[in-house]
Amino acid sequence: MTGPGPIKGILFDMDGVLLDSETLSLEAFVSAARELGHDMPLDFARQMIGLPGDACAKLVTDTYGPDIDLGRLFRTQDVHMHKLVEAGGLVMKEGVVPLLDYLDARGLPRAIATSSGRSRTETHLRHVGIYDRFDTIITRDDVSRGKPDPEPYLKAAQAIGVEPAFCLAIEDSHNGARAAHAAGIRVIVVPDLMTPNEEIIGKAHEIMDDLHQVREFIERADHTT
Repeated sequence: MTGPGPIKGILFDMDGVLLDSETLSLEAFVSAARELGHDMPLDFARQMIGLPGDACAKLVTDTYGPDIDLGRLFRTQDVHMHKLVEAGGLVMKEGVVPLLDYLDARGLPRAIATSSGRSRTETHLRHVGIYDRFDTIITRDDVSRGKPDPEPYLKAAQAIGVEPAFCLAIEDSHNGARAAHAAGIRVIVVPDLMTPNEEIIGKAHEIMDDLHQVREFIERADHTT
């Protein structure tokens, strides 16, 4: 299934779409919690996938109580994450570079709309060598409301000068798909750690196995009206 008309701009989520980073982030969070004396199961940490920082903080506080030192927890997670990245754990997802090369050849603008903060986003994109391949980057520090609110995607579309109806979002998380759909943007879901449920299947134009298939979607969209 394709939408009405050609794709004129591409909006990427980062973690789980461009970077194979979700597993690292969860591992770092669980390790940080354990270091600080909290039993935080991996299944609980999975609930944070696709959430902005303030929503993650609320989830932790609601579960572990208001006395938990959130600042120390997130700082400790950053330390653990940095160690995992420096050890070579952060890599790109399959198909990223060929898709970016294709977008270059087509002259299609592209942006990132991520729930990660500016510092971590830039550090990780530079680490894998693709920081300079995007026209703009919208992080959780650039919006007042994070995913599943549509603001990150609306702001990213505006930044590349393309109407939402002519953009394509690529997401892996439920909240990311909700955000793109709420923004009136066609969304492809390439699952990472989360299996799409019926709601997400209904909101997505397609569920794809990897980024290689996105090129075919863009080319099909060129021939729809």
